[in-house]
Amino acid sequence: MSELYPWQKEDWARLQRIRASQGLLFQGQKGIGKLELAIGYAKSLLCEKPGDRGFACGECPACHWFEQGSHPDYRLLQPESETEESETGKKPSRQISVDQIRSLSDFMGMTAHQGGRRVVIICPAEAMNANAANALLKNLEEPPPGLLFILVTHRHHALLPTILSRCIRVVLSSPDAETATRFLAKEGVKNPLDALARSGFSPLLALQDAGDGDAREKLMRALQQRQMDVFGVAEALQKTEQTLVVQWLQQWCHDLVSQKLAGRLRYHPGYERLIGNLVEPMDALDLVRLQVLLKTAKKEARHTLNPRLFFESLLFNYCQLVKPCHS
Repeated sequence: MSELYPWQKEDWARLQRIRASQGLLFQGQKGIGKLELAIGYAKSLLCEKPGDRGFACGECPACHWFEQGSHPDYRLLQPESETEESETGKKPSRQISVDQIRSLSDFMGMTAHQGGRRVVIICPAEAMNANAANALLKNLEEPPPGLLFILVTHRHHALLPTILSRCIRVVLSSPDAETATRFLAKEGVKNPLDALARSGFSPLLALQDAGDGDAREKLMRALQQRQMDVFGVAEALQKTEQTLVVQWLQQWCHDLVSQKLAGRLRYHPGYERLIGNLVEPMDALDLVRLQVLLKTAKKEARHTLNPRLFFESLLFNYCQLVKPCHS
């Protein structure tokens, strides 16, 4: 890794001063490149000839093995949902299982291929189920010499306190709005400031969501109409990830509530007048009910089998709760 995201330069310099013997915890906001930084750091630790700034050389045999995914001293553990397509028709697991942690036994029992470091990255660490977390704890308590665990998370509070206590915490920087919008503009994202706000000010999420821009625009146009064509919108969205659509609705609802109660917006800058007109006749209690509805829908979205029916039901409930604005 010789290229950092613009907001990671200080983090990288800080990592060069850390001497961790067993565990590092990379924590920070979602969508700022924590995993990419962890992988780059792991590669630099395994490189035979790192440069002055600690970057991997990219030319030695170790770097070539790493790029090919075959370095014998490196492992990356992630949920199946991040790495595999289901072959049985079932959705890949979103958890890191105890079997995945136990699969490290042989790896941990071997000596380092080059007599140096070995690195295991676990991302996202909060995806470990209870059994997996307890199995990891045993490894963290007495790791073999030279083995470093790097845990990556944006929800460190979901980890066992005993795991946290055995890791050196590295709180990674979030970019300021100017840096993030400049990065997004360079990547070709239209209206980067708006995209950044919609992503919760996470630039990599904004970059990822840019590919779903058409679906989101269709939903946003529908939300602004006095009479929503629920069936038409549901049909237009049926190929879009359900959790993502619910997230868009949650952001919209957040700004409805925020505008109603505080007169300001977070996710939809420039929509002040429009949203102000929408929420003026609304009952604040109905907006709260809408937030509760969407929170439940976010959980259900991961298990629904018919996206179109799911969206129809969700949008009908939405229209019912915001009915005063359509009267």
